[in-house]
Amino acid sequence: MIRRTRQVRRITYTALHLLLSVGALAVMFPLLWTISTSLKTIPQLKGTTIELIPDPVAWGNYAELFRREPMLLQLRNTLIIVVCAELGSLVVCAMTAYAFARIPFPGRRAMFALLLSSMMLPGVVTLIPFFVMFDRLGWINTFLPLVVPRFLGHNAFYIFLMRQFFQGIPRDLSDAAKMDGCSEFGIWWRIVMPNSAPVLAAVAVFTFQFAWNWFLHPLVYLGGDKKLWTLSLGLNALKGSGYDGGPPTTHLEMAFSVVMIVPMLAVFAAGQRYFVQGVVTSGIKG
Repeated sequence: MIRRTRQVRRITYTALHLLLSVGALAVMFPLLWTISTSLKTIPQLKGTTIELIPDPVAWGNYAELFRREPMLLQLRNTLIIVVCAELGSLVVCAMTAYAFARIPFPGRRAMFALLLSSMMLPGVVTLIPFFVMFDRLGWINTFLPLVVPRFLGHNAFYIFLMRQFFQGIPRDLSDAAKMDGCSEFGIWWRIVMPNSAPVLAAVAVFTFQFAWNWFLHPLVYLGGDKKLWTLSLGLNALKGSGYDGGPPTTHLEMAFSVVMIVPMLAVFAAGQRYFVQGVVTSGIKG
């Protein structure tokens, strides 16, 4: 009986692993196809055969991409937005979340409820009012409409996520620090932040993914000046350049996509352990 149970368990585990492997391959196939297409020549793109591993491999597509497109300029513009967004999320949002979690002040619950209610408002609803306001301020065709709101912590979800985590940190640590004369800022910086690596990593990954792939608002605010274009705007422009009767640019589009995907994979791989832990624990504490 025991032997039969072990055999059934082994068969079940084998079938489960096989099913998960097939699912993982299905999820990975678009990425593999993107990489494969980025390494094909124009005749291979026009061919009718399906080749996952092209022969020959056209590594020169990436060199051609950097010669044809101002990739370094677009990368610099994208990093400006990413860095400001990360600072706003990890510093300003964290300070706001700490205030909601640990500092009693009049109207705290009402203000937090108002903050959460803003999450239900679609972003496209505020797009035109924000554009009119930034236009009157003279901020159109500058980074200011993209940088200033994000630098000031304009994200209610991150504040909510970190508040939930901060409430799970034992208050005894804060009380002991106060007895030693530590200020609220000192408690936040020296005690709360060092013990919040999981949620900070989760917020950092979320923020990087959003700012790195941000398209709509850069298109609205930066579309008039190509020198300010980000990588997402550059990819969108390249996507439309192959439909004017010229040679196809599918291989360059896929190479551009790979260039944008690699940093995302690296960031997620670096913070994967903290990312998953932060999302799980932030949702069950509070």
